[in-house]
Amino acid sequence: MRFLLLAALATLAGCGTNSTSVEDFPTRPLTLPGGQVIRVETMIDRIDVQRGLMFRTSLAPDHGMLFVYPGPDHHQHWMYQVLMPLDIVWLDSKHKIVEIVENAPPCKTPASKCELYGGKEISNYVLELKGGGARRFGLRLGQIIEW
Repeated sequence: MRFLLLAALATLAGCGTNSTSVEDFPTRPLTLPGGQVIRVETMIDRIDVQRGLMFRTSLAPDHGMLFVYPGPDHHQHWMYQVLMPLDIVWLDSKHKIVEIVENAPPCKTPASKCELYGGKEISNYVLELKGGGARRFGLRLGQIIEW
C-alpha cells in the first residue's frame, strides 16, 4: 500500500510543471525533394494556424511548421510577433512547391503595418522553415514535398 501511495505522489508531483519546450510539441516526418527528412508541427485548427510560430525564439534547422488550409486559396502569411527570420514555402494540393519567400524578417511594427507575404499562387499548404532553410535544402518551384 505504501508503494502505491508513493507512486501516486511521484506521478502527481510532475503534474504542476509547465513544459513548453519545442521538443514537447507533436511532430511528423516530412520528406523534402532532396531526400532530407525534417520534423514538422502540423497546424490545422484556425487558432493554431493564426498563432503559427509567433513568440518562438528559435527553430531547429531540421524542423518546420506545416499549415494545412481547409481549401485552395491565395493564402498570405505575415511575420507579426514572429521573432526570427523564416523561409515560407507554398504548396498546392499535390504538394508541389508553387511559391517561396526566403528570409522573411520579423515584423517590428504594429500588426496593421506588417507586410503580407505570398498568396500570389493558389495553395493548400504552407511550410515554414528557419531562415535560409529553403536554400540549404535546395528547394525550388515545381518540386514535390512528401508526407
